[in-house]
Amino acid sequence: MSTASARTKGEQLRERVEELIAGLGPGALLPSERTLAERYGVARMTVRKELDRLVAEGAAYRVQGRGTFVAEPRIVYAEALSSFSEDIAARGMRPGGRVLRQAVVEADDALAAALERPPGTPIVLVHRVRTADDRPLALEWAYLPSEDFPGLERARLDGSLYALLRDRYGVTLAAARQRVSAVALTADEAAVLGAAEGDPAFRFHRVTRRPSGRVVEYARSLYRGDRYELEITQARHIVAPDPGGAT
Repeated sequence: MSTASARTKGEQLRERVEELIAGLGPGALLPSERTLAERYGVARMTVRKELDRLVAEGAAYRVQGRGTFVAEPRIVYAEALSSFSEDIAARGMRPGGRVLRQAVVEADDALAAALERPPGTPIVLVHRVRTADDRPLALEWAYLPSEDFPGLERARLDGSLYALLRDRYGVTLAAARQRVSAVALTADEAAVLGAAEGDPAFRFHRVTRRPSGRVVEYARSLYRGDRYELEITQARHIVAPDPGGAT
């Protein structure tokens, strides 16, 4: 590594380690701090800071006594109203899933309120584990009014639910309101997702509506925190001063 470069040794090390990670698969062991320091002619403290950054960003993880490993690539949440299948396919992966339960149930008070229907209304429940390149990523519970979607409880659901609603029922989605919270996986959830009990996860609650405002579905989703991350774009609304006002 040339010390004549305008970039710092830390910046050059960062570039080399990121190239190294890109060439290794998930779970691969990275070289030790000593090896990296000797290879690139930098202090071990510089290497340690860079590895700390990679771990904090989720690109790598440490195992006590064994070293630092390449992490699974994280899937960034899309702000657009799209399906799981669309999100995963847009990132160059193969979406999939397995139905855990598909049946008509009665709406309790909370579910009825979310769907804006009377308690006891027949509801189609679709509970699935969703995968990206055949690896479990999320659990989904979708609740839809049975009267709006006759026969949905018997439909084949090996792809996008939203595509099915569009193609079979002519439904257009207009807007959704979503809440996200951080939770720890239970033992049962972790077993289905191939994770460990207590691992971090994101829990989503979403209500989706048609252009008329009628609720299409209420959904709950649980995403593995080690393979999923949120990226939120914010803008500050600036009110222009009134040119005719007092100064």
